Amino acid sequence: MIDPANVLAIVLMASVTYLTRVGGYVVLRNPTLGRRATAVMEAAPGCVLISVIAPDFVSKNPADLAALAITVLAATRLSMLPTVVIGVASAGMLRHLIG
Repeated sequence: MIDPANVLAIVLMASVTYLTRVGGYVVLRNPTLGRRATAVMEAAPGCVLISVIAPDFVSKNPADLAALAITVLAATRLSMLPTVVIGVASAGMLRHLIG
């Protein structure tokens, strides 16, 4: 049986994610952004990716460190989506194989 607290957490996280996406469209209806605002908006995806993988920099788990190296290498050569896919896949496989 699924724990109701887990279902509630998933529903709340999905709601917050949806509201932030819709909120962005509502707030930024006027597409004229300054140079600074445009630079911030373009840098945001990279900042999010770094905040997700940054804890692996201090990990002692060899699988996490290897996945981090693979992700950094992919990030230097590929765009954001392939990098994320490669990073997640390598982390999953290496954690399964190495532990």
